Amino acid sequence: MNLHEFVINDIKPLFSTDKIGDLQMLFNQLTYSHIPIQTADGLYLGCMSETDVYCFEKQEIIADQTHAIEGFFVRDDTNWLDVLEAFAQNNSNIMPILDISNNYKGYYELNDVIGLFNETPFFAEAGGILVIEKGLIDYSFSEISQIVESNNGKLLGAFISKSEMDLVQVTLKIGNTGLNDIMQTFRRYSYNIISGHEEDSYMQSLKDRSDYLNKYLNI
Repeated sequence: MNLHEFVINDIKPLFSTDKIGDLQMLFNQLTYSHIPIQTADGLYLGCMSETDVYCFEKQEIIADQTHAIEGFFVRDDTNWLDVLEAFAQNNSNIMPILDISNNYKGYYELNDVIGLFNETPFFAEAGGILVIEKGLIDYSFSEISQIVESNNGKLLGAFISKSEMDLVQVTLKIGNTGLNDIMQTFRRYSYNIISGHEEDSYMQSLKDRSDYLNKYLNI
């Protein structure tokens, strides 16, 4: 996916020789979590967060608070998934872009990149969502794909949505078919079904039998 059309240059980096008050004034006008900072020679230094900026006095010079500058950025050819990861890792809604020569090219806004993610088949195409769980050393994406496709399903996307201790949860988006046969096959391969956003006839059958047994015992 091409991110070049989402590069923004509305806000220019402030200089390290500017005052903290200039940063505070800019934050009062914007909804960004960070503002880029550059040297007097135009060398990108990093970003200062709104939270940190209001800890300093207005008359202070930005260069005197370089310990508060966070040096995150992405390249102009960085993959969009890596860009999204950089946003998450740095808890920012603005991401500076540098070229291979470390020249500042502009920035991305978080909402634009998320919007691009929402256009992928994982979200855009119709299908069912299935969350499965298995041991960390026991699961494999090749096996997961084989199970889905052997039941005439179309795997639209998959990602690890939770990992703790020795268990992994994988979220799947599946098109072309119902989920019941797929879920039962996953069970045969010792996967736990965490959730399936379609009727799970296997679980419904167990519930029906349980209800029948309870009625029988209460006669």
